[in-house]
Amino acid sequence: MNIERKYGSILKSLLGLFPVLVLTGARQSGKTTLLRAIFPDYHYVSLDLPSMAEQAEVNPAEFLASWTPPLLIDEVQYAPALFRHLKILVDQDRDATGRFILTGSQSFPLMKGVADSLAGRCVWKELENLSLEEIGATLPFKVTPSEWPAIVARGLFPELWKRPELPTREFLSSYVATYLERDVRQILNVGSLRDFERFLRLLAIRSGGLLNKSDLARDTGISVKAAGDWVSVLEASGQLVLLEPWFENLGKRGVKTPKIYLRDAGLLAFLLGLDAASLPASPLRGAVWETFVVGEIRKGIPLATESGRLWFYRDQGGREVDLLLERGGSLDLIEVKWAENPGEADAASLNAIEKALLAHSPTARPGRKWLVCRSPTPYTRADGVRVINPLQLGELAS
Repeated sequence: MNIERKYGSILKSLLGLFPVLVLTGARQSGKTTLLRAIFPDYHYVSLDLPSMAEQAEVNPAEFLASWTPPLLIDEVQYAPALFRHLKILVDQDRDATGRFILTGSQSFPLMKGVADSLAGRCVWKELENLSLEEIGATLPFKVTPSEWPAIVARGLFPELWKRPELPTREFLSSYVATYLERDVRQILNVGSLRDFERFLRLLAIRSGGLLNKSDLARDTGISVKAAGDWVSVLEASGQLVLLEPWFENLGKRGVKTPKIYLRDAGLLAFLLGLDAASLPASPLRGAVWETFVVGEIRKGIPLATESGRLWFYRDQGGREVDLLLERGGSLDLIEVKWAENPGEADAASLNAIEKALLAHSPTARPGRKWLVCRSPTPYTRADGVRVINPLQLGELAS
């Protein structure tokens, strides 16, 4: 079963403007499947095969001569020597667009190769896991409040939805093992993979919270520098997102530390030892739900008619709101709650931050207020807060 990706039209239009398209994303996010579906006429070669990667790295000129553009090179980070030779080929005809597509699941080597050789010659995009909108377009469904735990705990890796019979736990267990063995050893010289896996689980407990490298280092038994390096590896390989704070004035009391989120809520639930049955009673359900909702909003931003940027706000006085969606000087305020029937307290921070923006911000103006929860139907409260569930997140773009 094929699930159509909304991102395809964006990639098609960009490839018509640049000689090279670089698409990154975590392993199993569907990069290759998407690209081969929307660009069937491209020749394809994967450097995931060690023999092919060695050939491309040792003799890049000969390797490229054996493939006629348009060409899709998968996992190109395994042959860094290719970038300089790709630059030569691109510069032979700078007006020719859409000649090469490069993919990679490790952005560090890709960033270096692009910066050194392909700057100004390529466009860079990142693909995340499936969105609810993409799944719903292929498998129309209506979710009741009691069904959300099963969706959240399964996560949104494309393979899990293309193959409904695939057991979630077994897939994610294999994914973690493969990720640790392949990507971590490739990017970083980690002395103990057991330490790194413990570090990953400690990060999972903190998903939706502020990043504190000192605490992570202490709890893992590593240096603060190593903790920072390992966070960077997780971010570079598409497993982790850092959400920066918005702190324009508001009395200059804003917290300036980023929040951390695992990219996939299903992987987060697995690392926390949770499943569809145990999630509703877990004290961590709110963090898992927030991770899920933030991911859905993040995926929708590139598809919106008016793109925006995501922030969060928290000050030293305890006032906070989960997300700020900035568009054209306007800040939509978004709060995420596990509740099915949210009460007054669930919207209190939205109204407090709205007042703070009106009182202290000289440039940003508060926009709409949103409460994303498990409510089965959307509605607007008397204070103007719009209550929706993740299936209605498309309203944010309207």
